[in-house]
Amino acid sequence: MNFWYGLLAFVVILGGYIYLNYRRMKHFSTLPERDEIQHLNDKNFKTAISEGVVLVDFWASWCMPCKMMIPVLNDLSEMTQGKAVIAKLNVEEFQPLAMKFNIRSIPAMVLFKDGKEVDRFVGVKTKGFLLKQINEVL
Repeated sequence: MNFWYGLLAFVVILGGYIYLNYRRMKHFSTLPERDEIQHLNDKNFKTAISEGVVLVDFWASWCMPCKMMIPVLNDLSEMTQGKAVIAKLNVEEFQPLAMKFNIRSIPAMVLFKDGKEVDRFVGVKTKGFLLKQINEVL
């Protein structure tokens, strides 16, 4: 009998944990992006990465980890203002461009310097990690 009470308690706690995390994650979709973050497409991509240091975030609207990156990229765009450009490319809308850069998992961030790929990061990354990588390229 104690086994079933323990199992029931575990299921209730797990259910509550999942529910609370779902509610927390749902609010990421309402976070606004900073105006400094450029939105790239197939027409402006090549020009945008051609000069200086540019971090391009390959993302999709349905991707929860991509949404988790919004506050990180907002802070990063503020911290690197004038030194590096933070940009985003929606892989749903511009699939050929994502395929050209061999993007298979998102979020994926590609760091460019003067039009050439310098580094690539897949998954959720911290502001400190990305800032360190950008500063190494500057």
